[in-house]
Amino acid sequence: MYKLKISDHLILLTGVFFMVAPVVLTFMTSTHDAIAIYKGGVQFLPGDKFLENYETVLFQAGGFTQEVNGFVMLKNSMILGFGFAIGKIVISMLAAYAIVYFRFPFASVCFWIIFATLLLPLEVRILPSYEIVQSLGMVNTYSGLIVPLIASATGTFFFRQFFMSVPDELLEAARIDGAGPWKFFKDILVPLSKTMIAAIFIIMFVFGWNQYLWPTLITTDESLFTLVRGIKQILQVWVGAQIPAFNEAMALAILAMLPPVLIVVIFQSWFVKGLVESDK
Repeated sequence: MYKLKISDHLILLTGVFFMVAPVVLTFMTSTHDAIAIYKGGVQFLPGDKFLENYETVLFQAGGFTQEVNGFVMLKNSMILGFGFAIGKIVISMLAAYAIVYFRFPFASVCFWIIFATLLLPLEVRILPSYEIVQSLGMVNTYSGLIVPLIASATGTFFFRQFFMSVPDELLEAARIDGAGPWKFFKDILVPLSKTMIAAIFIIMFVFGWNQYLWPTLITTDESLFTLVRGIKQILQVWVGAQIPAFNEAMALAILAMLPPVLIVVIFQSWFVKGLVESDK
């Protein structure tokens, strides 16, 4: 039994090593100057350029226009992440509420049609989505970044399953008290769904934060670039001019990791509770 426990821990530690090692190496490399990285590759020990590199990527204007910095890209990523997550939660809750509590014909068919859209990733529908956004004049806008992405079959599925587990007695009690559909949704279902909302929020925030293809397609204005896109932009600016700024790209990569990690760590208990809780 003791040997079995040791082997289990070794397997877990091995998994942790493979997950954490790239992040540690990225951080170590981000504390060196570009010349050291260019000559020696990935660095295994910390350097002496930590403050300088992170101050540069956060506050020094750069890019092709020399008008954008890491702080602006961080703000854009925050807007995209929060707008993406909140929009998906609102749309998903309303869709699931209509499917579960409004007895209209073909409700189940409508749900499975929504669910079938999971088979159509963004890459499949990206050209028609872009045409629609462009025709509406939403290119290079925050609404163009967020609105086309907020429909969520995944969120609708989770909230539908959650609403179906809510006892019918609550609906009957609300009707007896004279609560209409909106009041029942706002005063009863939303408070009951707090843990589920937290779980979906974390998933959608991380997914929205890491979006690369859609922001690359829909934004050509550097003032709307996100952190994830900015990492590539730093290297594009420098290649062909002088030594690539790998140190700044690595520093920006670390900054891009921090908000999703903090969100998951802070709301970890809510996340787990929202996915596994069944008692109401």
